[in-house]
Formats: sequence, structure tokens, C-alpha cells
Amino acid sequence: MTRISRRTLLAASALPLAGSFLAPRSARAEEAYILGTLFPMAGPNAEYGTIFTAGAAMAIKHASADKMLSRPLVLRAEDSEGTPQGGAVGMNKLVNVDHALYVLVGFTGVSKAAAPIGARAKVILVNGGGVGPDLAGLSPYYWNVIPLVPDEIKVLTPFLIARQLRRVALIYVNDPFGNGLYKALKTDLTAAGGEIVAADAISPADQQFSAIAARIRTLSPDAVYFASYGAQQAQIIKQLRDAGIGQQLLTYSGAAIPSVRNLPEAEGLILTAQAADWTVDDPITQRFVTDWRAQYGSDPTPYHQNYYNAVRLFALLAQQLEKAGKPVDGDALRAALLATRRFALVGGEGVFDDLGDISMKIVVNTLKSGKLVAIG
Repeated sequence: MTRISRRTLLAASALPLAGSFLAPRSARAEEAYILGTLFPMAGPNAEYGTIFTAGAAMAIKHASADKMLSRPLVLRAEDSEGTPQGGAVGMNKLVNVDHALYVLVGFTGVSKAAAPIGARAKVILVNGGGVGPDLAGLSPYYWNVIPLVPDEIKVLTPFLIARQLRRVALIYVNDPFGNGLYKALKTDLTAAGGEIVAADAISPADQQFSAIAARIRTLSPDAVYFASYGAQQAQIIKQLRDAGIGQQLLTYSGAAIPSVRNLPEAEGLILTAQAADWTVDDPITQRFVTDWRAQYGSDPTPYHQNYYNAVRLFALLAQQLEKAGKPVDGDALRAALLATRRFALVGGEGVFDDLGDISMKIVVNTLKSGKLVAIG
């Protein structure tokens, strides 16, 4: 039986999403602009990898149709496994084997492991999924096209205080993202006159939360905030409800995925996320939404929007550099971003600061019949 490498399997698994944009690894780097993806492609967080890749693939399709660049755009996938180790291994392969010059990344721990490798090689990393507080200013070659969790917490806190949800129990994953969220929530909630009545740290691999639920039930908090990701989120919600906890459940933008949105027990969940208004009257947004609905039969999510925008940002910057007769590399891309700052993206104009972070509006949503409905 012929052995097939994991990298080949990953590329093949992404073909329905990325189509012809995933080229054989034998293709020479100078024949195309190589864009890497460093997403979880298997295991409990694979849902994110599928979502992230789909947004990037549609942007490549549009850039190709518009003949924005003199070279084709090609995606090369590496499985980050959603872990720092997977991020480091995958980033090294993308830089040293594939010679990618622009890498799409998600997850806080993965980003922190991959960023130093990108900085040394002067390869741009763009994050559209991780929201850890310390992702701001991680590297001059690391940019965020998603608001980070401190922005979400700053919007959520006054919302909670106004609704008398002052006593909050917290369940958070013990990693850079979860620890950063805990610090931000504790700081802002305490300053606003609220309190965290319990803070339970969990491992990313944990699946049993009945003991935590029992402790929380005895405390009778006003609300329970959970900070996790992937399949673990559904287990937390189910087990809290099964334990008789009827209080308001709260979380962040990472729960805006189908496995949570379609969960009956998640009805009424409150979560913060970047604004995603698909009625915005600009041609870029309307093209994205129209083509998305035609291809998938549903509305896109903010994650789809972010990774579409990440690829579109590259196309706009590379187009600018090509017209000026300049090389398309990490330093030139960074200089072009800081010189331009404002870009026409899905959702309206995207504005980047000195750190390469985008400004976006945050809204408070509730889940109703699987849909996000803005309530604040």
C-alpha cells in the first residue's frame, strides 16, 4: 500500500473548499504567490479549519477572476492541530519547504508559537480567528483582522451591569487565550462593580464538567461565562444545563460556529462578536455575500469574512507593489500596509493601526433558533 503524507491528505481534504487554488507542492514558488494556512484540520477543532479555509478560498477565487495580480495565488495547508507545538512545526514547513510569504493563522497559542518564526523569516502572518489579548503587537510581521478579546470584554461588561448580571462564574481553558480572557474579565468586571465568584481552569482536552457545574450551582451566580473553543464548548453548555444551571450563559466570539449555534441547549446564549452586517451597501460586501449564499445556501460568519479579508488584503497590497515595480515580500508588504492604512474590505473600510491591528465594531448577540441576533 502506498504511503500518503499527512500534508498531502490535508491538501486533499481542503480541495472542495479551495479547489484549484491548492497546487501540487512540486510547483515552483516563483510561479505563484504562495499563501500558507496554519489551521487545525483534524481533531476537536477541525471545524474552525474548515470555516477559515472556506473564507480564504472565496477571496482567491475573486482575486483570480478580477485578474488583480500577475501571478496566481496558491494555498498551502499545514495542520496546526490547534496547539503551540503544531503551530511551530507547521510554520517551519510553510517557511522553509513551501516558501510561503504570507500565512493565515488562527488560535492564540498557535500564533504565539508561529510568530517568532515568521519574524525571523520576514513572513507576514495574519490572524482572523485568535483573540488572546497578547496578540496585539506580537510582531511587526503579525497582523490581526479580528478584534481581540479585551475589546469584546469592554463591550460586554456595561451590558452585564445594566442587566444586573454582576456575579459571574467563569470556566476558562488554561492556555494563553483563556488566561488572558480571565485577566481582562476580572479587571473590567471588578472596576464596574461586579465580581467573579468562581474561576475554574480546564484543560483543552477536558470533556467532563459535572463537578464544576455542581460547585457553580451552589454559588447561585447571576451568569456563567465560559471561554473555550471547538467541540469542548458544546459539552460545557450541555453539562451546565443538565446540572440544572438555568442562569444566563455568556461567552465570546469563538462560539459562533455551527456546532454551538445548532445546539438546542445553547438557545439564549449571549456572546460578543464583531459586527457582521450583510446589508451594507458596498459592492465588495454584496459580492461576497451573494456568492456565499449561492455556493453554500446560508449566510457567511464573521470568521469567513475575516479570512476572506485577510486574502483580499494581500491581493490589494501585492497589486500596489506590482504596479510600483517593487518586490512582493514581507518588508514591502508591511511598508505598504502602514503607508496605506485604509482598505476596501468586506463589511466596509478596514483601518489598521501602527501594530497592524484592524478596528471593528463589537456587538452583543443572543442565539435565537441558531442565528445571532444583536441585542446591544
